[in-house]
Order: sequence, then structure tokens, then C-alpha cells
Amino acid sequence: MVAVKLENVCKYFGDFKALDNVSFEIKEGEIIGFLGPNGAGKTTTMRIITCFMEQTSGNVSVYGFNNLTQQDEIKRIIGYLPEQPPLYPELSVEEYLYFVAQVKEVPKEKLKKRVDEVIELVGLSEKRNFLISHLSKGYKQRVGIAQAIIHEPKLLILDEPTIGLDPIQIIEVRELIKSLSTVEKRTIILSTHILQEVNSVCQRAIIINRGKIVNDIPIVFSDKRYYVVKVNRDVEGLSLANVSDLSVSGNFIKFSVESEKDLENVVKNLFDMGVIPIEITPISTEIEKVFVNSVYS
Repeated sequence: MVAVKLENVCKYFGDFKALDNVSFEIKEGEIIGFLGPNGAGKTTTMRIITCFMEQTSGNVSVYGFNNLTQQDEIKRIIGYLPEQPPLYPELSVEEYLYFVAQVKEVPKEKLKKRVDEVIELVGLSEKRNFLISHLSKGYKQRVGIAQAIIHEPKLLILDEPTIGLDPIQIIEVRELIKSLSTVEKRTIILSTHILQEVNSVCQRAIIINRGKIVNDIPIVFSDKRYYVVKVNRDVEGLSLANVSDLSVSGNFIKFSVESEKDLENVVKNLFDMGVIPIEITPISTEIEKVFVNSVYS
């Protein structure tokens, strides 16, 4: 089943065209990384899907509901974590989630059970009676995710969910997002400009730049790494075993390998051929390479 479908969506702010004929589909159960540099149109697209904003032209549907004429139906089945979570700092975690659950029309008979489930799921059991104002940024982000899933939405949209977090908090939130897809079987859109986030969490990446979709690719979980090696002499016509994406230009060699051990073998082979590596520079993972080529080509 198609969970989200955009067809030729345009959005103008005055004379500025923020979205330019954006089209894509997301199937039910997919975890999608919506990638792009700052100002590319990610947040505008998310706001249109969630009915916080209307497009200038084009069509948007969420589980078959039209975003212009069936907004209430869409809002009932969407969970949304904006870049700044909508929290009430004077409430405790538990009080806030009870409030949100009632606003989102969680049935009374399910209220306590669902609040308890969500608090456990997002790792807030020890903080349930803390005032939100007393929580760290990482725990506040967990509360933001909790409010987004409290009503068991079919579609979960997360806008820059790890921005401003420290490295440990980032890892924890990423693991939480992955658990939401497996435990609660959500369709998830992760809007971010952090490439590692998409590579570690998502199954597919949709890349937007300057308001246009410039790529739509599956994420292949791989340890493949790309390198540039500067050597001591011109090596045009060089051949190397057990590498991919090989290209040579003067005394620079570009290639990809599957592991650090393969890189060690490449260096050894170069020495055996009398070619001395002067500098070895890792470029990126595959998704980073695709992103750079899509956005800056």
C-alpha cells in the first residue's frame, strides 16, 4: 500500500519557489531518509504532508486521504516531531503525555496502558515524574518522540530528530527510531541533513536540493569506503586487484574497498609495484558519495 504520494508539488513564498514539481511515493512500512542541505525544501515538504501548510499546486495524499480536503483524517494517522518539540516544561513527563493522549483522542479505556507503553518504549521510565524543564536535551527529544507516537499513528515524521544532541544522545535516539520501526511497525520519514543518520537508520534515501528531487536510492548497508591515494609518481594505466570504482589521474588514485584489510592489501600491492603512497584520504560512505554527486554535480 502507498502511504504517502506527492505529485508535481510546488510551493511559492511570494516570488520564491521553495518546491519545484516534487514527486515521490513512500510504501507502507518503509523507513525513508529525506535528505538535503539546509534550505533545500525538506521542512516545507514535511509541513505540507502533515497539513501544517498547503502547497501552491500539485497533489498530496496520505494513506489515500487528500491533504487539502481531508486534513482531519490525515492528522489522526500522523505523528510529527518538529525540529523544536512542542513541550510544556511546567508539566511532568507523565502529565504531559496524558494531556497529549487526550488531545489526540486516545480512548479513555486505553489511556493509562498506552502512556505506560510509550514511556517504557522511549526509555523514560526513570524520568516519568520529572518536570520536562529539568530534563536534558536528549530526554526532551525522547518526550517529543513519545508525543508523536502516543496515538499509534500509521505514519511518523521526524524533522531533524538529533540536532543539538551530544554523540551519546545521538546514538540513543537513532537506536530508538530503529526500534519504533520494528516494535510498532511504523512508516517513518526521517528528514535530516546528517548523512550518517540516514545510513544507519533508513532503507531508502530521497534527496532534495533547491526544491527539486535529485535522487531516490535504496540504502545498501555496507562497510564500503572510498579513498583517494596520492602517490610519488604518475601511474596512468594502473591496475589494482580487489578494488571497485577505480580511477587514476596523474599521481592520484581513487577506489573503493569493502574493509580496512582490503585497503592494507592495496597499499602493499602499490609498494610491491614501486609506487609509494604519500597520502591516503578517506572520502565517504556510499550514501555520502551519492549525496555529494547529487547536490554538487
